[in-house]
Amino acid sequence: MQFTSERSLGDAVVERAFTLGDVPGILWTPASASAPTPVILLGHPGGLDKMYPRLAARARHSAAQGFAAATIELPGSGDRPRSAVAEEARADLRRALAAGEPVTDDIVDRLVLPLVDRAVPEWRTLVDALLALPEIDGPVGYSGGVISIGTRLAVAEPRIAAAVLFAGSFVPRAVYEEARDVTIPLHVLLQWDDKGNDRQAALDLFDAFGSKEKTLNANMGGHTGVPQHAGDAAAAFFDRHLKPGGASWRGPVE
Repeated sequence: MQFTSERSLGDAVVERAFTLGDVPGILWTPASASAPTPVILLGHPGGLDKMYPRLAARARHSAAQGFAAATIELPGSGDRPRSAVAEEARADLRRALAAGEPVTDDIVDRLVLPLVDRAVPEWRTLVDALLALPEIDGPVGYSGGVISIGTRLAVAEPRIAAAVLFAGSFVPRAVYEEARDVTIPLHVLLQWDDKGNDRQAALDLFDAFGSKEKTLNANMGGHTGVPQHAGDAAAAFFDRHLKPGGASWRGPVE
């Protein structure tokens, strides 16, 4: 991890841009922290520049809770090289939606599965790098989408203790099977009127998760209309599972 810039966001948060190999990312840490803090990985649909205002707002909320937050650019997004397979699948998706036709499993698989295959190892490398920093300690949380990435990461990365997953993206059939192997505590946010989301698919995925503790927080409204009380519930979830003495606390990560 090579830091490339640093600035303060008011008096509460220090923001540092970095590169992890050729992958750009951002780390936010509470300015007032006097000891190593747990960290929340901020998932997103890609395009750090476009997503920055929302990511920074989420990072500020995390810092107010006493957590660091970090994110990286997704494969094929921002300035990263495009995938010809993904671009073709995205064009097929747009044509299907414009024509009012069903989005086939083949389109979803070609669009999402290669992204998950590439992104999850990069997120795991990010966890390695973060936990090597003196200001960061475990446990680790994950918050956001793409929900298929969050699902695979919850299975593959044992250092993630709890996850808040954002429903609202297409889910390949294979991911439903992987969801049965998820055992960490989950809090899933679903916007009931999200026009781009297959609501039933989101409900089916939630049902498939194998976690003994899983909560579905469904609210009326579109994709970006998550109410404040839903955000507060997600924050309380991380308080329970990432802070010392919480339900998922296992002591420092070595």
